[in-house]
Amino acid sequence: MKHAAVTPVNVVLSGLGRVGRAFVEHIHSHGDDLAREYGVHVRVKTVRAGTEQCLLDGDGPVPPRSDWRPLTPLRSALNGAEADIFVQAIPSTPALREFAAEEALTALRNGVHVVTATKSHLLTHWSRLGQAAAESGTRIRISGATGAALPAGDLARSAMRGLGCNGIRACPNGTATFVLDRLAAGDSIDDAVREAQRRGIAEADPSADLSGADSATKLKLMAALLWAWNPECVRVESDEIDAGTSERAVAVAARGGRLRAVAQAHLAAPHLVRVVLEETAPGDPLYALAGPEKAVTFQSPDGGDVTVSGGRSHPLGAALSLVRDIIDIASPHRGFR
Repeated sequence: MKHAAVTPVNVVLSGLGRVGRAFVEHIHSHGDDLAREYGVHVRVKTVRAGTEQCLLDGDGPVPPRSDWRPLTPLRSALNGAEADIFVQAIPSTPALREFAAEEALTALRNGVHVVTATKSHLLTHWSRLGQAAAESGTRIRISGATGAALPAGDLARSAMRGLGCNGIRACPNGTATFVLDRLAAGDSIDDAVREAQRRGIAEADPSADLSGADSATKLKLMAALLWAWNPECVRVESDEIDAGTSERAVAVAARGGRLRAVAQAHLAAPHLVRVVLEETAPGDPLYALAGPEKAVTFQSPDGGDVTVSGGRSHPLGAALSLVRDIIDIASPHRGFR
């Protein structure tokens, strides 16, 4: 569908790691297609990374680092870019949590919407971020923090409204699913992790994937969107994937099952997320996952279970989720759109 009117959207990006770079490259190569298809012309005006930043012409590639300049205060960068949306793609590490929170709060308090793939500050500053957005009339979108290309966050935020969802059951971490299947095939855990890293599925440090921490984080955020749970108050119980898991994965496979790291939350157990190593059987959507695929089932007693699965565990998948959230905020919705 070609849009007669196109809305320009100015973006300031924080973070130029694998996700941030994939985001800029996608906008550079597909910006005209997005404008034609959705009526949104996304222009990345400023990129901030580390202690430096660079200005873009809105449609061009990122210049070499020799052309970058020292960071200016974020408020100045937002004003200078006439920013509509602030995009975060910095690592979800404890060391950057406060920095990510202050960046997001600054943007919101200056009337700029926030789209983030960064998780850490959402877990600790959820209430403050929500209050800042409410006071400034801005919006926060977190698809990239809940499953990359998998649109689970969108379902939790809006599509499940009115269906009476009382539980979530999910495999939201592609690395965990991939590693468990490799263990079932006879690989050692070290070999399985190395292969996941070689394919770009696992991070250099996969500890959050194997411990269940990443899955628990994503469930916390989905529960916050779905039931208004404050992630700061949610407890976690988690099984870990380690060298001792190999024998169990092989035994489950011999019985025709597949071992999965299943994250669960339920209204009957408020503010609790559990990640358990569970034997799944044919017919279970989580059993059917292949490689690094992810899946989330929203359980509705009256409406029936709703499952979404697939989505790339890859920087481009996370980058595309940022694009999706920008379009959601900026699209001039009309008719069936």
